[in-house]
Amino acid sequence: MANSMLHTVRIVLWTLVMVAAAGAGVLWYSTQVRPDPSSQLAAAPQGQYGAGDYQLVDHTGAPVDQSVFTGKPSMVFFGFTHCPDVCPTTLGDMQHWYAELGDDADAVNAFFVSVDPERDTPEVLGEYVGWVSERITGITGEPEEVEKAINAWGVFAEKAPLEGGGYNVNHTASVFLIDSAGQLFGTIAYGEGAETAVGKLRRLIGEG
Repeated sequence: MANSMLHTVRIVLWTLVMVAAAGAGVLWYSTQVRPDPSSQLAAAPQGQYGAGDYQLVDHTGAPVDQSVFTGKPSMVFFGFTHCPDVCPTTLGDMQHWYAELGDDADAVNAFFVSVDPERDTPEVLGEYVGWVSERITGITGEPEEVEKAINAWGVFAEKAPLEGGGYNVNHTASVFLIDSAGQLFGTIAYGEGAETAVGKLRRLIGEG
């Protein structure tokens, strides 16, 4: 059953990724709420955005804490593997941005942080991000630890029950751009043009 579900997820994800990479985009999505970066940055110790005491794991099961977001510029996106549109489209965008960066691609990390830890185990995340790009690291953890990270980053995430059972998660749709010191450099909005997004990434890389 689990393997069948993962197979279906892979097919849907890859289809949407190909659409995103082709530039067609996806025009429908759940209500999203974006954070106020300036207020969160002011509250973060030593200027590190999303600073807090949370212990997570990556998609290989290796321990992860806030230090993973320092030492190298990063793209950080909060989402979930059952997401019908925004998340696969954004991951497809990330892969396209990497392709556009060319030789500069190795200068920036990418993280997909789950807002649905009950369903997004390391194995499920590994399958999900692995079908998009080996450059993207999936991050999840125990629900209480993920909640700490969500609060530290000022991310909106709220379960939305579906008719007939199950649920979606409405969540912040922007990609956070973080410099090597862990400070907020800016964001890339959902649906933002590829040329603008890649320009922001080049400036992020240039400033370190």
